[in-house]
Amino acid sequence: MKYTEFESIISPERMRKYNVACGGNKAKAMTLYRHNLRLSQEMFVVVSCFEVALRNRIDAVMTAHLGNDWLRDLILPGGALYYDKRCEKTRKIIEQAYNGLMRSRTYSHSQLLSEMEFGVWKYMYNNVQFFLTGQVLLRVFPNKPKSSKQQRYDNTYVFGELDYINNLRNRIAHHEPICFGKPVCVDTSYVQNRYNRIMELFRWMDIDGASLLYGLGHVDNACNQIDALLK
Repeated sequence: MKYTEFESIISPERMRKYNVACGGNKAKAMTLYRHNLRLSQEMFVVVSCFEVALRNRIDAVMTAHLGNDWLRDLILPGGALYYDKRCEKTRKIIEQAYNGLMRSRTYSHSQLLSEMEFGVWKYMYNNVQFFLTGQVLLRVFPNKPKSSKQQRYDNTYVFGELDYINNLRNRIAHHEPICFGKPVCVDTSYVQNRYNRIMELFRWMDIDGASLLYGLGHVDNACNQIDALLK
């Protein structure tokens, strides 16, 4: 495909960063755009596996602590989050999904879990929700390092790590490039850093991330392709 046709489909505005990063070389700009798509695909696989693992570990801890329908119970009258306005956004997300499942007569606990977005799990580690739900969610990470005077590995730390992952997930979902640094230049360290953080959190959860992702998530190869393009 010629660049003019490619640009008319993708849009000049979206291609501008790629052109700048490639010094105006239009053939390389197209290639970089495609490499970024591949990197996004590979990274989304990793994020998706992590999200499922995190959700299931949170569910196991919360089921043991609050019962089999704990997520539904959080939004019912008398639930842990129901009367606290600081949790209103989370409650509305759960409530909307729950009401939709009830209208369609398809409610089950597992179905409600699957309706939740990544942000719901992230915000369970903010101070308000962490304390309202019993301060038990660090059990999701049995291999987490012990806190010290220099570094605390508490719920706030976990929230920050999940926020980094959530931001990356949103960039990919909204078709934003993930291959650039600041200023506009090709830099895969952003993705590599997030990838390493996810693998570390897998270890904290006592999950062999490399085995889980066997044959999937070729992030290093995708990064190498991008790095080699402009050498």
